[in-house]
Amino acid sequence: MSKLSLHPVIAGLLLAGAALTLTACESKDSAQADAVAEVAPTVTEVVAEAADVVMDTTGLAAVLAAQPEAVQARYDDRRPAQTLAFFGIEPGMKVLEALPGGGWYTKILVPYLGTEGSLVGVDYDPALFPLFGFMSDEQLKAKDSWVDTWLTDARSWFDTPVASIDAFQFGALPARLEGQLDAALFVRALHNMARFEQEGGFLTASLMDTKAALKPGGIVGVVQHMAPEDAADDWADGSAGYLKKSFVIDAFEAAGFELLGDSDLNVNPLDQPTSDDIVWRLPPTLSGSADNPELAARMSAIGESSRMTLLFKKPE
Repeated sequence: MSKLSLHPVIAGLLLAGAALTLTACESKDSAQADAVAEVAPTVTEVVAEAADVVMDTTGLAAVLAAQPEAVQARYDDRRPAQTLAFFGIEPGMKVLEALPGGGWYTKILVPYLGTEGSLVGVDYDPALFPLFGFMSDEQLKAKDSWVDTWLTDARSWFDTPVASIDAFQFGALPARLEGQLDAALFVRALHNMARFEQEGGFLTASLMDTKAALKPGGIVGVVQHMAPEDAADDWADGSAGYLKKSFVIDAFEAAGFELLGDSDLNVNPLDQPTSDDIVWRLPPTLSGSADNPELAARMSAIGESSRMTLLFKKPE
């Protein structure tokens, strides 16, 4: 990142502004050119907007630059700087992170939120895991102590002052967290709850817990593997990892959230899944191609899944 001569946010905004300006200048229809010029940002406006973004994300840029190379290798696919900026995540906020796992996003968020902020990791309801059908009794038993185990691990990841860290499991929201959080993030975390919704109401319950934990006006950012809207519902139910954008929006609105924004920044047009595909065929998992280098190369060339990026709000 330090090798970039121009901050990527500035570069993107300048290119967008230049493209609109060129469209207006090159048009042979003067009326069309005038119409485009009305909505095209001036270079001054673009630079001013970029400067504001850079001021807000300078700390995040430093955190991202400090991550291991293996993490940084995923930035082109996962766009953490742009995603967190779109969601409005800032230092000092109190943020819920659903399904934090090994901490890919946790290790970015905790130092970025800073000592005035806090991160609350939330795992699935333990009752969901037996439904997978592949977890051992020992693995299932470990979920009983997940909160303490994950907190111990997460706190060991940092050796400088950072945001405070807390945790709970969906279905067991602690009273101390009710109405306390500024934001919640569901990054590739919804599909399994949606898949088993009929068995235990897991998606509905998790959204209720999230809404209860948020302050009035608190936001929810969603990044989720995105199924084509014309896909069969029984394939796009989460079992293949994919959900339809319309399904996710409907679920959040049914839970009482308001849709604030919808971004294409994590869309990957190369990912065109069919009913024979699962999302884990793609990087970083590459399921099904471990012994087939040619297939693995094809999947790697596609990149990570195409993802919806949605922003919701708890009503004031």
